[in-house]
Amino acid sequence: MSKHSIGQSSPRVDARDKVMGVAQYSGDLSMPGMLHMKMLFAERPHARVKSIDTRAAESLAGVAGVFTAKDVPVNEYGLQWQDQPVLCGPGPKPPQGVETDIVRFEGDQVAAVVAETEEIAAEAVKLIRVEYDDLPAVFDAREAMKPDAPQLHPERGNSNICVHYKIRKGEVDFSKADVVVEGKYHTPYQEHAYLQPEAGLACIDEEGRVTVKAGGQWTHTDVREIAHCLALPEEKVRVIYPAIGGAFGGREDMSVQIVLALAAWKLERPVRIIWTRRESIIGHGKRHPSFIKAKWGATKDGKLIAAEVELIGDGGAYMYTTNKVLGNSAITCTGPYFIPNVKADVYGVYTNNVPGAAFRGFGAPQALYMAELQMDKLAEKLGMDPVEFRLKNALRDGDTLGVGTPAPGPVTVAKVMEEAAKKFGWETSTSQKSPGGHLVRGKGFAAGFKNVGFSFGYQENCWTRIELHGKDNIEKVIVYHAAAEVGQGTHTVIAQMAAESVGVSADKVELHMSDTANTENSGSVSASRMTFMAGNSVKGAGEAALKKWQAEERPAIAEYKYLAPKTTPFEKETGHAMPNFAYAYSAQAVEVEVDTETGQVRVLRVVAADDVGQAINPQQVEGQIEGAVVQAQGYAMMEDLKVKDGRILANQFSTYLIPTILDIPDKVESVIVEVPDPNGPWGARGLGELPFLPTAPAIAAAVHDATGVWFDDFPLTPERVLRGLKKI
Repeated sequence: MSKHSIGQSSPRVDARDKVMGVAQYSGDLSMPGMLHMKMLFAERPHARVKSIDTRAAESLAGVAGVFTAKDVPVNEYGLQWQDQPVLCGPGPKPPQGVETDIVRFEGDQVAAVVAETEEIAAEAVKLIRVEYDDLPAVFDAREAMKPDAPQLHPERGNSNICVHYKIRKGEVDFSKADVVVEGKYHTPYQEHAYLQPEAGLACIDEEGRVTVKAGGQWTHTDVREIAHCLALPEEKVRVIYPAIGGAFGGREDMSVQIVLALAAWKLERPVRIIWTRRESIIGHGKRHPSFIKAKWGATKDGKLIAAEVELIGDGGAYMYTTNKVLGNSAITCTGPYFIPNVKADVYGVYTNNVPGAAFRGFGAPQALYMAELQMDKLAEKLGMDPVEFRLKNALRDGDTLGVGTPAPGPVTVAKVMEEAAKKFGWETSTSQKSPGGHLVRGKGFAAGFKNVGFSFGYQENCWTRIELHGKDNIEKVIVYHAAAEVGQGTHTVIAQMAAESVGVSADKVELHMSDTANTENSGSVSASRMTFMAGNSVKGAGEAALKKWQAEERPAIAEYKYLAPKTTPFEKETGHAMPNFAYAYSAQAVEVEVDTETGQVRVLRVVAADDVGQAINPQQVEGQIEGAVVQAQGYAMMEDLKVKDGRILANQFSTYLIPTILDIPDKVESVIVEVPDPNGPWGARGLGELPFLPTAPAIAAAVHDATGVWFDDFPLTPERVLRGLKKI
């Protein structure tokens, strides 16, 4: 095998075990003497828990324990704000003052039953009697903003508005614009739909630590939250990630981990839980739905001069990562374009709906849907080609974003636009009708950008330890790192980067991953950050270990903590900031076919150009692009999470439809652009979220090209498309 690993399509390190069925996912884990847990969900959007009677459940043969709010030492948790009870019910008020006896969405949990078998636990759950006092609820984020709306978190103040970001750049004056476009947009929920539902096993390990084995995205944050709720020192809690069947941001927030730890700690026996698909869908957060008003203006020669935006994100019952998601919406709401005058107000609002959570793209898909359609509508009014119009306004090195500062260079959005248009044959392709007459075709184009790494003043960091073993030659490289492998290939590229850093082939690398007992903090696999951050920390540790090796140390051992360039938070009244240290850029061209008799939309072709800086593993880059396009196509066309009065009606895969092999585009062509990032390892930028961003607006633009109808909300189901066609 070549000693150069960077740029090679090395096989995935976990491929064989996963293909052979050997890999152990959370739901596969078992231990001797293991107990089984089932949860009692509130199943109502807003209510006070007056009393919980667990006596019948506790007396059922085979039940080992029933846990309620009174059993949780510190009954509060949350990734950003600790505003959610672990279990809802009467009990002491925790330090942050959250009222634990109130349920705020249907997926809140009231009790956990642990029994000798899953069947007994399920039967015992049915025996628990809960007396509720239903409270007034609010389900529309716009209504929740009103002063007289029911309040979800009075401990946080007298408003459901939990986030408000202001962007003020220049002076917005549309009287100077020759063309003005106004629009109102609504973007929907999206369910993560990962293959492996929430599951896990907890036990007391050989050193007396409460040990939780469950899928997540940041082992050390999981430890922090578990330790806080159990009132234990963090060194008494251990988190291990087994194989993880997808995440997409949905595993950033806690699900089963804390109650599992509680039960194992109290009972001193191993405890396992596996959520059903319905429990998974009602129990974890979703992509934030949003309501967006926009007014954009341009001159007759096609230069953007002003943009005004109001974006309201439905944060649901708890904060989760709403503050960070909507911070990203605020940055991306003007698209990857230079606009000298911007006024934007971005709100996150509590409602009695399922919480809004991290999801691939993290606030950018919502904002960019609006921004890209605004660009298309302006181009149409100006009589300009939409790609030409975008290139005329694309951000260049030195141009300021809405936050008033330039994006860190090199800024390559114009390059990815040009590459996508060229590969697609944009200038020569034309819409056409098929011989049948009712089938019409159209093309669409969109672009986007996404931050790499955490933002807004957080000191980004990532730790790695590398050991070099052998006598005269390096025979084995042992890497310790906490990164989660959620299907994206992180562990494979870490092995490749470790091999490259010490000059050996990747088959000599042995990985020890995702176990807080033997790793320091490496941060979350989110924000498209892990290749960038892990690569820099691996490179630093590898180079330090190699230096010791060359000085005859055996084994040569080194640790390295990479600190990324500093960022700054939004200035409160203007949004002025240097919020990120790196961005990545994407553009897509698509062709669709629309059946005007049925409203069915078929995606024929997608060309996706993404600047990854340096492709560490080109095959995995292509896999990420193809997967993102399909997931975004589902968001754009199929995935309809019907919710009524806070209750999710589409709570199975029979009613919440995601793309299958018969639905995906006929052709996805990946264009890998490699303009090195000066701070990236070997020049690499982040990729994970990037190809998701342009797909929905590009499809909407193509449907408009085919039909003449603008769709300012989606998914573009046949019913919605037909309704739009009838308005012509």
